Amino acid sequence: MIKAVIVAALSVVTLQACVVAPPQPVMVHQQPVMVQSAPVLVQQPQGIVLPPGVVYVAPTYPMPAVGFVWEFHQRYGWGWRHPQHGWHRGWR
Repeated sequence: MIKAVIVAALSVVTLQACVVAPPQPVMVHQQPVMVQSAPVLVQQPQGIVLPPGVVYVAPTYPMPAVGFVWEFHQRYGWGWRHPQHGWHRGWR
């Protein structure tokens, strides 16, 4: 019985040095790099007549369907308008 306790104690002591977790990978966090592009000059497309004090804004999303025109709405600003169906997002 004493031999079994001694063998168990020795095996625990000797295995402590053998059981080692593998090294964890090192995570390097780099700071984000901000690159500022050159300023873009937006010119008013030919054929578009703007009310006084209105600045032309390029479309922010693609044309929803054939026949829509990028137009200025007095209340909501710029949006897509179809001659027969009206404004794309239901503006009135």
